[in-house]
Amino acid sequence: MRGPSHNARKREKFTSIMANNAESSTGIPTPEALAPVMADLRRDDRDRYLTALLAPPEAREGLIALYGFNLEIARVRETVSEELIGRMRLQWWRDRLDDIYAGTPPKHPVAEPLAWAVARFAVPRTVLEDLITAREDDLAGEAPADLAALEDHARRTAAPVVSLALRVLGQDSGPAAAAAGDVAMAQALTGILRAVPFHLRAGVVRLPGDLCRTAGLDLDRLRDRGPTGQENALSDVVARVAARAGEALASARRHRVPRRALPALLPARLAARDLKRLTQAGFDPFAGSVMRVDGLRPLVLLMARVGGKL
Repeated sequence: MRGPSHNARKREKFTSIMANNAESSTGIPTPEALAPVMADLRRDDRDRYLTALLAPPEAREGLIALYGFNLEIARVRETVSEELIGRMRLQWWRDRLDDIYAGTPPKHPVAEPLAWAVARFAVPRTVLEDLITAREDDLAGEAPADLAALEDHARRTAAPVVSLALRVLGQDSGPAAAAAGDVAMAQALTGILRAVPFHLRAGVVRLPGDLCRTAGLDLDRLRDRGPTGQENALSDVVARVAARAGEALASARRHRVPRRALPALLPARLAARDLKRLTQAGFDPFAGSVMRVDGLRPLVLLMARVGGKL
């Protein structure tokens, strides 16, 4: 007859098996699970993709999951033909947050890694909801009224992503958190300037209306004919926005951030590089040197990571 000790060992073994199963079910997403998200980031948000690769392993997966969600909602506007359809897609994500925060995400390549990251890093739901709302406001496609409105857009769409990245890295307080808003501002404004040719092909202008009027830039003509005949006016507007991005970059660099926080903040280094290229091109976003793919970006990021500076 088997004694109590034998039964106790069986219970311990059973408990161990269940614990291991539970851990595997909520563990770090496998490379196969993350592959679609990584492919999307590599193609459509390469800068964040490259910075995520420089993070420690578990943080890396968290960054990829969160960046994947940000990309998914950010590109809704570019993939729909009607504002109503875009709102429906973003509402789908808002509704799915109930499932994600309950730990029962839908079978979706972005939702499942996001659910893991939400649980693992205690991501506040309000931050994800606010990101969705900010992207809903994008759907109207109206140019920002002034530079302050453009800055507000950058603050609402980019700053939460940087803050969440710092949370994943365990650096969401102190100097890194203090630099986050400026890093996001520099990254977002520089990205908008680099994307001027792309936006125009879609009939969209995201340059501040007040600066355009002051420079004498006719936005309707710009949409219809491109920059031809208005090159100087366009450069004036780009220079003003670039100056604001440069101010944000300088402010971010005043903080001595920990090395562990760098993967979330290294987009500042890329923004500095892009601003330099714009300046050298006379603030012409259509210049070949600005539009050309920058093959040195991975090396620039690696050197910054090793050097420990933004």
